[in-house]
Amino acid sequence: MSEDRITNQPTPNQHVSNHDGFEHEDLSSSGAFYFLAGLALVGLVIYLIVFGMYRFLDSYERAHQPPLSPMATPQADTRTVTHEDTQTFPQPRLEESERTQLRQFIEDQDRKLATYDWLDKDRGTVRIPIDRAMELIVQRGLPVRPEGSTAAQTSAPVKKQTPKASTTKAAASGN
Repeated sequence: MSEDRITNQPTPNQHVSNHDGFEHEDLSSSGAFYFLAGLALVGLVIYLIVFGMYRFLDSYERAHQPPLSPMATPQADTRTVTHEDTQTFPQPRLEESERTQLRQFIEDQDRKLATYDWLDKDRGTVRIPIDRAMELIVQRGLPVRPEGSTAAQTSAPVKKQTPKASTTKAAASGN
């Protein structure tokens, strides 16, 4: 039993490590380099195989293409599109130039907001500039609907109340 005693002495097969808590041997970087070189080589081989396959299939397809009929007219190249082609294409069309089309749309909307125009001549409905509309709202006030009434009951024109006018009349009568 004396041979079974635990000793702190290392056996000849054991690795001796320092008491620093880590091993002092590093992994070699050659394994990582071999892996990357093998990966690049495999990628190159796959690229060459696919490239060769496409060249073979392209030449095979050209060789087995039936001849074009002499009655057929050659078709125009559809990969190039002119401005005239885009205008003959049915709606909805793709945008040609997003920035210029958006700028043109905004300018049209600004022009509509700043000009007078008839919306419905028969009914006497006009469009007025937004600045003038704001001035009129300040002068006349917003239309007020009596409480408890619905939109159907107030379809007749409602007399607009103007808070500014009533306060100025009250002030004038009080002096």
